[in-house]
Amino acid sequence: MFGNLREKLTETRKNFTGKFEELLRSSQSLDETLDQLTESMLLADVGMPSIEKIINAVREKCKKNDSFQTIKKNLEEEIVQILSQFPSEFNIDHSQSVIMMVGVNGGGKTTSLAKLANHFKQKGMSILMVAADTFRAAAQEQLGLWGKKLNIPVIRGQYGADPASVTFDAIDSFKAHSYQFLLIDTAGRIHTNTNLMNELEKIKRVISKQIDGAPHEILLVLDASIGQNALIQAKEFLKFSGLTGIFLSKLDGTAKGGSIISIVDELKLPVKFIGIGEEEKDMLYFSPQEFAKALFS
Repeated sequence: MFGNLREKLTETRKNFTGKFEELLRSSQSLDETLDQLTESMLLADVGMPSIEKIINAVREKCKKNDSFQTIKKNLEEEIVQILSQFPSEFNIDHSQSVIMMVGVNGGGKTTSLAKLANHFKQKGMSILMVAADTFRAAAQEQLGLWGKKLNIPVIRGQYGADPASVTFDAIDSFKAHSYQFLLIDTAGRIHTNTNLMNELEKIKRVISKQIDGAPHEILLVLDASIGQNALIQAKEFLKFSGLTGIFLSKLDGTAKGGSIISIVDELKLPVKFIGIGEEEKDMLYFSPQEFAKALFS
């Protein structure tokens, strides 16, 4: 996992650690070093509120004559602490588990759902996928193609049909055939549209009425490649109740992977999965320690 993640974080790491060699050889004061580290984090798209929190904590821990290696160690520890502050365990300890995926169109939601489906299938689980984004024909077609590729059944509705009704029918099939996982792809037309949030709440109510305690996970899919803009999108989805975590997509190849620190810090949600490529296998459980290790290595 570490080797794969380290490779995918190459662009972000270049920004984040670009000045480290220079700092390692320099004899700058603590304040000057922290200023340089602030610049490095900005280049990696860490937001300023999170940077200030990290830098202030490192300043409190360090002494004026500490080596750069000591400063760097404290910096890494602070980042791990931020990323570890919310439980990231996946709530799937049920005979039948329901997972909703939400987020704006174009953020990688459908592909991320397919990656989850493949992940559970490889563990021998039975899966049913639902194309509940009935307002965008391409979304249903895309999930249908993934279903064929992965040999996983997909429930679809007519274009423009009520997404909650499609979900209702899917749950009937899910229960009747005793599938273990139900993965629901939802609409994400405009992230500032109140009607969209109401629609998502309606789907959630339909699920909870038919299965006690469901949905067990509601994952917000965010595109890592747009950095701080993902945070702006995410704040709109906080209006939708019940979010349990984040699936960070498109982490491979972006120089903005540092935004993950601000996303966790400001949204108060854990990252549970990361997408590191286009193939169904390109997904990892998120580990704060492994992320920081790959970032600093």
